[in-house]
Amino acid sequence: MPRWSHQLSRSRQLSLGLLLVLLQGVSALLGSPVSAAEASAAQASSPRQRPNVLLLVADDAAFGDVPWGGGNAAMPNLESLAEEGVAFGSFHTSPVCSPTRASMLTGNDPIDVGLGAFDYAIYPPTKGRPGYEGYLTRNTVSVAELLRDAGYRTLMVGKWHLGGPGHGGWGPRDWGFERSYGILAGGANHWNQKVFLPSPNNPEHQQLMAQRILPDEPWYEDGQQVQRSVGLYSDDLFTSKLISYLEEGRGSGRPFFAYLAFTSPHSPLQVPPVLIERYIDYFYTHGYQGLKRLRYEAQKRSGLIAADAPFPDQSHNWLLQQWSALSEEQKQREARAMATYTAMLEYQDQSIGRVLNYLRETGQLENTLIIYLSDNGPEGMDTEGPGANPDLARWVSENFSQDPADLGRGNTFIEMGRNWANASNGVLQWWKWYLAEGGVRTPMVLRPPRGYDLSQRGGIRQAYVNVKDLPITILDYSRVPLPAGRYRDRTIVTPTGVSMRPYLEGRADAVRSEQQWVVSDIFGNSSIVAGRYKASRQSRAMFGDGQWRLFDIQADPGETQPLNASEPGRLTRLIGLYESYAKAKGIVPVADHWSPWQGYLKELPKPALAPLPVPLSR
Repeated sequence: MPRWSHQLSRSRQLSLGLLLVLLQGVSALLGSPVSAAEASAAQASSPRQRPNVLLLVADDAAFGDVPWGGGNAAMPNLESLAEEGVAFGSFHTSPVCSPTRASMLTGNDPIDVGLGAFDYAIYPPTKGRPGYEGYLTRNTVSVAELLRDAGYRTLMVGKWHLGGPGHGGWGPRDWGFERSYGILAGGANHWNQKVFLPSPNNPEHQQLMAQRILPDEPWYEDGQQVQRSVGLYSDDLFTSKLISYLEEGRGSGRPFFAYLAFTSPHSPLQVPPVLIERYIDYFYTHGYQGLKRLRYEAQKRSGLIAADAPFPDQSHNWLLQQWSALSEEQKQREARAMATYTAMLEYQDQSIGRVLNYLRETGQLENTLIIYLSDNGPEGMDTEGPGANPDLARWVSENFSQDPADLGRGNTFIEMGRNWANASNGVLQWWKWYLAEGGVRTPMVLRPPRGYDLSQRGGIRQAYVNVKDLPITILDYSRVPLPAGRYRDRTIVTPTGVSMRPYLEGRADAVRSEQQWVVSDIFGNSSIVAGRYKASRQSRAMFGDGQWRLFDIQADPGETQPLNASEPGRLTRLIGLYESYAKAKGIVPVADHWSPWQGYLKELPKPALAPLPVPLSR
């Protein structure tokens, strides 16, 4: 067992927490944010005593990438946070980034706040429909706004991807962040100011591309367009900027809410080349199938999944390649790609360590609530093979070096691809874009500030948690009330996230009851999770068969054994709840021949996995 998975012998006691407990009063016993009056009193009497908040978000990291998931990257800083707090084995997001970020900052479902659509792949019939704007709409309130109004300094660096100039909607400054720096788009080159992908709807992009000129990605600071430093790696750029923001306000006496949104390990896979070489031999030796099995076994040993969780035999999944079938050149290329991805995670951990060290040296670390997560599963997009994006393939071949000597540099564009994405998840199947567990179950670590109880430190919790629960938990620790119905001059959708604190402090057996179910719907794929059970369907255009299946995702996280025959009543009930939700929210059904990558297909792809042996009877 890794050392972090044991309860620490040096567990911290509640030595300085009496004042905080008294301020929390009855609400601490109930696990809900305090009233507005109590919050104001706390702010006026002891602003320094309220905890800081540091929200760390990886971009496209897999369930199995962290050390307790069998990951290969050296990540001592994240391990330390997991030792001092808790890691989660059933934390769930949306399958793509901006819907996750909308829920993470508001506590709402994506469809309620404009992110029922993903701006890179909007289903045409949804255009103009409420909930499908593709950016965060003003019928909600962000956790940054609420914390700012309660006296917090609010800071954001990195990837926004929720709207702003050129994207529709509004940028970080309009959502409560007093200082902000980064990109509004979904990705960017890690070494320079070039775009991640050119937009087919941007005439300037198309004109430049016709001349074989790479367009620039706009960068912003506090709402104003700025030039990004060239030759400085994205993690270094973001962490340095965040530390400068933290330092400039350190003497203010105000606690901070700092949101550090990395663009790593999102493609293009780039990182200082010196880190890559050490990982290549490992991935060459084990290949896709070997890595998946190794991570599955590691996940059982660490307690991340049940010891008897079934291993998903994917020999019948025609989308996936056998490592043994690759040529020597292909194996070398693939091993280098996965080594680059892994080195990005190592460098990200070093960057997190820089921020933690700054907080430690300035005496702020212990009084900081720290949360780390990935926004969705690993990216399985390819430039070739089934599910490939032809625009991406053309973009890469025409504009980037294919020379192995350039690996990691800004003139390369490498994708992880579906085979490594599937393998990196260990027990889970599928990857980003899909509602299968491999697309939506990601790493999450929470380390409470000093003076707050935690029933067990250093272990893994198996309770289902949704990303929309994080802002409610942050408000609970910060003793800031959550408005319902209205915020300032606008009507808002009341959030449906819940606080994790009662569960973390041993006052509840779960974060969410089975009655507090969660629906996800995007790209024609649908799911509903209630307790340990999940009903889901995968669209025909995305290699599914459109049939509903029921799984026990606690006992069977790999979704290998449908329970349709043994639990027909439960499945029927969950489908009914989903259909009622879809009707109430105005969810638009997606045609079964529409793909988010290739638009309307002339021919439907065959299912990647075998369909159910008997039709579902309802």
